[in-house]
Amino acid sequence: MPSATTDSSAPPHHAPPAARPRGPRANPWLTLIAVAFGLFMVGLDGSVVSIANPEIGRDLGASTSDLQWVTNSYLLALAAALILGGKLGDRFGRRTFYLIGVAGFTAASVAIGLAGSIEGVIAFRALQGFFGALLMPNTLGMLRAVFPPRKFGMAVGIWAMVSSVSTALGPIVGGLLVQHVNWESVFYINAPIGVIALVFSMSVLPQSKNDAAANERFDIVGVVLLALGLLAVVFGVVKGETWGWTSGGTLGAMAAGVVVLLVFGLHENRVAAPLLPMRLFRSRALTIGTVITALNFFVLLGVIFFVMLYLQNVRGFTPVEAGVRTLPLSLASVVASPLGAALTDRFGPRLTMPLGMALQAVACFVMLAWSPDSSYVTMWPPFIALGLGVGMVMSSSSDAIVGNAPVRDGGVAGGLQATALQIGGALGTSVLVSLISSRVGSTLTGELTTAGVPAPAAAGLNEAGDAVAMGVAPVSGEMPAQLRTAVVEGSHQAFMNGVHTSVLVAGVLCVVGAVVAVVGVRRGSTGPSAA
Repeated sequence: MPSATTDSSAPPHHAPPAARPRGPRANPWLTLIAVAFGLFMVGLDGSVVSIANPEIGRDLGASTSDLQWVTNSYLLALAAALILGGKLGDRFGRRTFYLIGVAGFTAASVAIGLAGSIEGVIAFRALQGFFGALLMPNTLGMLRAVFPPRKFGMAVGIWAMVSSVSTALGPIVGGLLVQHVNWESVFYINAPIGVIALVFSMSVLPQSKNDAAANERFDIVGVVLLALGLLAVVFGVVKGETWGWTSGGTLGAMAAGVVVLLVFGLHENRVAAPLLPMRLFRSRALTIGTVITALNFFVLLGVIFFVMLYLQNVRGFTPVEAGVRTLPLSLASVVASPLGAALTDRFGPRLTMPLGMALQAVACFVMLAWSPDSSYVTMWPPFIALGLGVGMVMSSSSDAIVGNAPVRDGGVAGGLQATALQIGGALGTSVLVSLISSRVGSTLTGELTTAGVPAPAAAGLNEAGDAVAMGVAPVSGEMPAQLRTAVVEGSHQAFMNGVHTSVLVAGVLCVVGAVVAVVGVRRGSTGPSAA
């Protein structure tokens, strides 16, 4: 499998004949199917909740801050424990901790629906995130352990396809359930998926772990430092939108997190059995793959967030109608993930990572032509380009990370990949929405007066910038029809100004990512085939 560097100390990829599993447990493709169930459940849950939040707020009397914590408690617990989940799997058994993760995630999902209070929802969402952190990294760790090198790339491509599609389908599934059932069903749907995953996985998954680590001292200090550092960084990121990116709280939280993570890195270099071996980053492809993974989900989740605002609040579509209109993105990612894996297998990530980033850049730059009343003809091409780019990068960067790690560190590498994904997604949503808010604040009054709103009224409506930044025009039934039309026109144009700023920044970052991948990943090097 082409990539940058290898770890010559990695053990043979295949177990000795006596240790090889027999029957269904000997079939790596059944392992892939089994982990796909758990991966789909976590991916779907990551994006479906945004659709349910308004109903949760109305039903439980939750404030906007409470609803933010419905998302943030999950994200913080997930990000803080992903690498720990991978390390536990590597040491004590990836199958074991995958099954614990599936069972816990399923039980926590049902508990959320039964909670009956916003405090209960927030608490069980955090628990759900923790069990998701046990589940996710061990999916890739098991694939790394059971697939031979020549087939590992395609397995990762299918893994990436499931991850991308489940994330993109979230708004559609969530819209259907909230509209036709209730918000609790968004979480209850995990129960049948989780039960199927458990029964099937227990039947087909082989156990895999790093036997050499059984007698090593567990790095408790590393666990604490990494969790505290990631918690502080992610907390600063998710609060940056509301506190302001230059506020003391935001900068202080992120700076403290970075300092703790630097201490964690120094600690890891001094212990015999580190939680996250720093030697992994000697692989240039692994390091760049981690950065590109974060950038990939920065763009995907950030763009999906404001696209849904645009389709629902500006264009007036229902959640289901909006979700259906983003289907080209999902379908394109279905095609791109295995295609990206096949191209990576043949040409290496030096081709597929920059190509995927370039496709995402094209999608972002095409969105610069969107207006408040754009036809769907101008929407689906960038959706397809974005889906192709995300799917291609997902498969190639995941392969670059996990494929360049020794088999014994497969779970940790999976945790590293998933951590980069979560932090990138959190940054994308927070940063791009903040850019929209900032641009709306600077252009709203001008756009309102240009649309025909009298200057005094336009100045008064400037206080409604937060609503306009979500695509909502600040109109009321008492307004004359002509004034209402002008307010809607000016507000929506101010929102589109913010969207254009966001896609321009995202597009430029994609171009930078493509250049970094081209320059940083070596040509013609080998990866897991040598492991």
